[in-house]
Amino acid sequence: MKSLFAIAALTSVIGLALPQHAAAQAITSGAEGDGWRASIEAYSFLPISTTGTATVAGFSADVDLDLRDIFESLNFAAALRGELWKGDFGAIVDLYYVNVGGDVSASGEGPLGASARADITLRQGWVAVMGAYRFAHGTYGEEGRRFAFDAAAGVRFNILDQDVRVRASTDAGLTDGVDLSLGGQENFFEPALSLRGAVEVADGVTVGARGEIGGFGVSGDDLQWLVLAGVDWRAWPQTSLRFGWQAYGIDFSTERSDGRFAYDVFQHGPYLGASYHF
Repeated sequence: MKSLFAIAALTSVIGLALPQHAAAQAITSGAEGDGWRASIEAYSFLPISTTGTATVAGFSADVDLDLRDIFESLNFAAALRGELWKGDFGAIVDLYYVNVGGDVSASGEGPLGASARADITLRQGWVAVMGAYRFAHGTYGEEGRRFAFDAAAGVRFNILDQDVRVRASTDAGLTDGVDLSLGGQENFFEPALSLRGAVEVADGVTVGARGEIGGFGVSGDDLQWLVLAGVDWRAWPQTSLRFGWQAYGIDFSTERSDGRFAYDVFQHGPYLGASYHF
């Protein structure tokens, strides 16, 4: 939680999302011309609801967290997104990492066939590298407000690490009770696609939306997706503050020597960030 508040203070409201994963960029900035343009953004995704199932070594635990649970159990979070453009062609790098655990409790059922309580530690991160193309941009209205749309494709390297401490007592039907520690990590590459649009609605104010989809069954990730809509406010000549709402989902599963390893989660909540343009 301390790390999250540090990021929030740095960005004036700020950073999983993704859950990957970024707000509506001010993509209308510098849409014209062939010069170089770049931006770097610190961002935060604050899920007010996280629901799904975490599975390690065949033990599945139901995850149901609200924003307060996330605050209380967050150990570390960091998120950074950079973009470099020349004309209509660009490159995007997105870095994300979150560590939640210690106080996250869930119920589940494991290979012993008994209901149990579980303490879960989840560590998720990725590095995404994408090439982008701005396929439409221009102006509209008497005031010449700008708009722009771009598409991107690339690859994402994911880190998914789960530790589950299972506690089953005699109430669960086990004579001596059980206290097990289960854990595992999966690292995998996956393809990713993105589509984004933004429209300037007032001086220094842009509204936009972005959608991403990845996985497609590659490396066990059946689907990883993100939908985000928000507002970019150019508060200072080179600095923008971003506010939005994001929905994120992941459905990953694989078979390991110790049993099934899976993470199937849906999140939604506010997105906050700050971006510097140069």
